Amino acid sequence: MLLDEDPAALISQCTSHFKIANDTASLLRISDSLSTLSQFRSQHLSSLQSSLAQLSRTHQTLSANHNHTLSQHNPTNHAAEILRLDTEKFKIAKQASDLEIEGERLQQERERLAGVAQDLEAEGVEGGEREKAESEDATILKLKLYRTLGIDVEADATTGQYNKAVVRNAAKGDVHVVNIDPKFSRHFYTNYFWRTM
Repeated sequence: MLLDEDPAALISQCTSHFKIANDTASLLRISDSLSTLSQFRSQHLSSLQSSLAQLSRTHQTLSANHNHTLSQHNPTNHAAEILRLDTEKFKIAKQASDLEIEGERLQQERERLAGVAQDLEAEGVEGGEREKAESEDATILKLKLYRTLGIDVEADATTGQYNKAVVRNAAKGDVHVVNIDPKFSRHFYTNYFWRTM
């Protein structure tokens, strides 16, 4: 019977049959795994917290820049500046067009004057027409020169004096009638005719 056996020997036999080495090894492995997992989790959490802090700082910077931009933007001033630039653009375009038209007019005037100079050069110092008609005097030559410049001089029907000039500007389409008054000098009328042309 069990009670007849020595309790100390019975306990010794029971403990000698216990095999706890595998269980102890398993507990050690589980403890190591838990420690490794806890360490990894802590590192990952720290990395996420660092990224979150960096994103928060970036968001604050962008938000401050956005608010500053909104505070500086004035729709009224922007529209006024666009209108001013458009007006300036059209003004410059008109000036360019006017300069181009003026350039073409001056080119035509230069070509016309070049033709006059060529005709005068062909006539020589004494004038080619003098060889054809010696009776042609200086007055007729002056009248011809005036006509080449677009000026027609008219004589008074009663006195025979040249007292009226019609100045035509073909480029501008202008016609000016000038009454010649002896109280004004020839220099005055010369300057007036050149300005009109």
